[in-house]
Amino acid sequence: MEIDQLFDTTHLAAGVLGEVTTLFAETHADATQPVSVNLGSQFEQDLGFDSLARAELFSRIERSLHVHVPLDAFSTALTPADLVRAIQRAADAQSAAGGDQPSIAQRAQAPAVPLTETPHEATTLIEVLQWHVARHPRRTHIIFLEDGVTPAELSYGDLYHRAAAAASGLRSHGIGPGDTVALMLATGWDYFVSFVAILMSGAIPVPIYPPARVSQVEEHVRRHAAVLSNAGTKVLIASPEVAGVGRLLKLHVPALQQVLTAEQVGVDRNEPSVPLAAGDVALLQYTSGSTGDPKGVILTHANLLANIRAMGARMQVTSADVLISWLPLYHDMGLIGAWFGPMYFSMPLVVMPPTVFLARPERWLQLIQRYRGTLTAAPNFAYAHCTQHLDDASLAGLDLSSLRFAFCGAEPVSAATMRAFAARFSHYGFDMHAVTPVYGLAENTLGVSFPRPGRGLHVDRVQRNALAAIGQALPAPSDADSVEVVGCGEALDSVDVRIVGEEGLEQPERRVGRIHFRGPSATAGYFHSPAQTARLIRDSWLDTGDLGYLADGELFITGRAKDLIIRGGRHIFPYELEEAIGRLPSIPAGGVAVCGGTDRASGTERIVILAETTLTQAAARKQLLARVRATAVEVLGTPAEQVFLVAPETILKTPSGKIRHAATLEQFERGGLPSPARPAWRQFAGVVARAAVPFLRRTARQVSQTAYGLYCWAVLGALTPFVWPVLVSADTSHNWRRAAAVGRLFLRLTGLHVDVEIDARSAAMRHVVMVANHCSYLDGLILLAVLPQPVRFVAKRGLDRQWLAGRFLRAIGTCFVERREYRGSVDDERRLVRQADGDSPLLFFPEGTFGRGAGLRPFHLGAFRVACTAGRPVVPVALAGARAVLPDGVWLPRSGSVKVAMLPPIAPDGTDLGAMTRLREAAQNAILARCGEPSLIAHPVNKTAQEHDQGHDFAGTAS
Repeated sequence: MEIDQLFDTTHLAAGVLGEVTTLFAETHADATQPVSVNLGSQFEQDLGFDSLARAELFSRIERSLHVHVPLDAFSTALTPADLVRAIQRAADAQSAAGGDQPSIAQRAQAPAVPLTETPHEATTLIEVLQWHVARHPRRTHIIFLEDGVTPAELSYGDLYHRAAAAASGLRSHGIGPGDTVALMLATGWDYFVSFVAILMSGAIPVPIYPPARVSQVEEHVRRHAAVLSNAGTKVLIASPEVAGVGRLLKLHVPALQQVLTAEQVGVDRNEPSVPLAAGDVALLQYTSGSTGDPKGVILTHANLLANIRAMGARMQVTSADVLISWLPLYHDMGLIGAWFGPMYFSMPLVVMPPTVFLARPERWLQLIQRYRGTLTAAPNFAYAHCTQHLDDASLAGLDLSSLRFAFCGAEPVSAATMRAFAARFSHYGFDMHAVTPVYGLAENTLGVSFPRPGRGLHVDRVQRNALAAIGQALPAPSDADSVEVVGCGEALDSVDVRIVGEEGLEQPERRVGRIHFRGPSATAGYFHSPAQTARLIRDSWLDTGDLGYLADGELFITGRAKDLIIRGGRHIFPYELEEAIGRLPSIPAGGVAVCGGTDRASGTERIVILAETTLTQAAARKQLLARVRATAVEVLGTPAEQVFLVAPETILKTPSGKIRHAATLEQFERGGLPSPARPAWRQFAGVVARAAVPFLRRTARQVSQTAYGLYCWAVLGALTPFVWPVLVSADTSHNWRRAAAVGRLFLRLTGLHVDVEIDARSAAMRHVVMVANHCSYLDGLILLAVLPQPVRFVAKRGLDRQWLAGRFLRAIGTCFVERREYRGSVDDERRLVRQADGDSPLLFFPEGTFGRGAGLRPFHLGAFRVACTAGRPVVPVALAGARAVLPDGVWLPRSGSVKVAMLPPIAPDGTDLGAMTRLREAAQNAILARCGEPSLIAHPVNKTAQEHDQGHDFAGTAS
């Protein structure tokens, strides 16, 4: 290393360590006690720096040392030494590139031409996307800034075509309609493409959040193993950086078969997309709750579109709007409001990752200026953070005058916070009327109530005593002891809201009760949770679990019912006290939980306050305890029974940042809250140890499956000599019966049970055309073994040239046809029409091929053309279960059972194209009803004239 480089690195390390030491001393307020801060100190475990403290540290380092701290250091740097190395690497890379970081400019391009139409007739999200692709495929849909500075764009057409390719890849991995696929991806192109691809494959997306740091791996695996088990997730798509965590999850979740990166999903052009309907599930949104009892909100395409349309109508959204977001895509506010809304209304979405906001909150505001953003949204803490922690230098030249709405939701809205934000940023053009508190929850897709445009912040000052004692929100005189309750607007036009008391009766205005709602956006319930669904829905009304009241038609939220503390007949909501205590020095923002616990001796409820702090000196902690108690008396007019100081980041929270009051108190009373940052190796060891039993069970199943598959091949090999006489005999009928006997023996020896149902009329008819769905390479063997009479398979030409397979197929009377060359296919059709009068029925696989993903593919016309031309009825044959025994791409059979149903014959009603398509539709519907798989047929029989021209295409033949 060069001398000057060594000096620079040493100087940088000293400067970083100085800033870390200073911040540690400030957050501990403990100058009299010796502290030991070094380059190897863990930010979380040793120093107690939460995410906001790290953001403050990085900001100070940049200002004082005049260096650039790379964004990825926010989540990857665990110690000051890590931070020094990250800064040095960024400086070296910038020097090698020979340039500075891109600067924030004005809008990068001219705004797109406004549109007057919306996809109002679309019934699914995919139809919405197709509507845009058909009209303006090159229109910009998403502008993504990974670092909050450098933009990259994605058009509607790009998103659609990339997702369609990925959907075919998912289908090749066995993903089909009704399957659940989890997304553990950071904000980025992979997330947007993968989400749409899951929908296009007919599966159901399950968004979960990736672990931000290795110190969270234990809690992450514990929480999400319960979620993925409840969802029955088959595949997890994860970014490469957290694929290892995905594999840990796989150990704990029996249904989870594969952990893939977006790149590993791949493409298989042979797999069709899956048609969707309005009532199909489009999303499982797992809500905050206890780890062991996850609640997956079922949201259909109809739910999503109804809510998006209602919110857009209330806020008068148009394609001329621009939405700026950093909200995480695993949360409904960021996914539905910030992505699906812009997708529907044709407005650009400008998005950066949440980590960029945490590390550089000013970039959120700078993007509003740069792209003249009209809409943005954030929880309360984000507005507070920008107000309190951004200095004027970082806001120089900022212009927020374009904002029409600054939505605030996802957690209790603080009137003081929103006033402070409006006052601070009014100097930068922010209009105070843009402040828009809203109320919603996943059970109603997203939005429940929104204020009218331009209303701004509306606060109801009510009498504290009346609210606490009798649950009535009486307007307070200006000099009275009062509580401020933020108004969240009127219910959306499609939503009904009511307030219900403890007796189940609807309450009058200004009487606090449980908030109920209903409407087209409301979920049908929780996934695989009938008991929780029954508690949610009563007489078509859904219980939010929140408390509030109505006044002049506007909804006011007072808190969560489960967080309400009833003490001496008084109703105490924790949020006001938590906010007040959170303003005390040495307590981090969001680091207070006010809980209601039951005193075991008296049976009465008591107030328990848990406050996080980094203080360690006894005298300083005693002083802080006294201030917390005094604040409780000041706010509530009564002391708290118990006050405890706990380590930073130990109060349990939901992924969206809400405090889990009941879980926090329960865990504390069981013996204290966990350490906020156990060593990573201990967490991994614990996760792996708890996975030992599930892993052994999974391994045992895999060994058993492998042994069974090898046994099947051994049986087949042992039976091969009994088939040799077939290859040298010219009697196809005799050959069929001999091969069928060998097939039945194979099924018996392998224990593969086949349940056969045969229609008597079809069995008695010899001059018919049979059509069967195609699931696996076992289909021919199974039909050979169980059909009551010999048939002549129709197979593609090319198989006849294979030495062993071709000889066997010819020996049992198989007809080979040309699938691609037009003249050859015409000659083959004429020959098949003549053979339809023979002694053995023809049997087609009209799908032409099969894939790993379940689903009945569209039927080709060849078989039905032959049936109509020859005047022969069609006998549908439905196979169910064969795909599970031997899926495409798998060479070891699995144990299972198969059903074969020879269904009643269907006679053609003519010889023209219409008769052929009607016959095809009838056969498709008959097989679809019995094959146990969903339809992949978008328009079952409504084919164009193009297929008439290609009617000789015998793609519907055995593969």
